[in-house]
Amino acid sequence: MPQHKSAEKRVRQSEKRRLRNRVHKSRVRTMIKKVKLSEDKDSALVLLNDAKAYLDRLSAKGIIHSNMAANVKSKLDRHVNALA
Repeated sequence: MPQHKSAEKRVRQSEKRRLRNRVHKSRVRTMIKKVKLSEDKDSALVLLNDAKAYLDRLSAKGIIHSNMAANVKSKLDRHVNALA
C-alpha cells in the first residue's frame, strides 16, 4: 500500500497505462497472427504493411522496445517473402 499521496497517484497512473498498453500489445499480436496465417502473398503484403506501421507507432511511443519491433518486422518480412 502506498504511504504517500504521490505514490497513490503513481499507482493510479501505472494502472491506466498498463491497461492502455495491454490493448495495443494485444492488437499487434493479432495483426502478427493474421500475417502468419495468410496463405497468398498479396493479402499477406497488405497485412504486413499494416502490422509494420503499427509496430513503428508503438515503438515510437515507447510501448514496445524499438529492437523488438525491428526483430518482429524482420521475421514477418522473411515469412512473407517465403510465400509463393
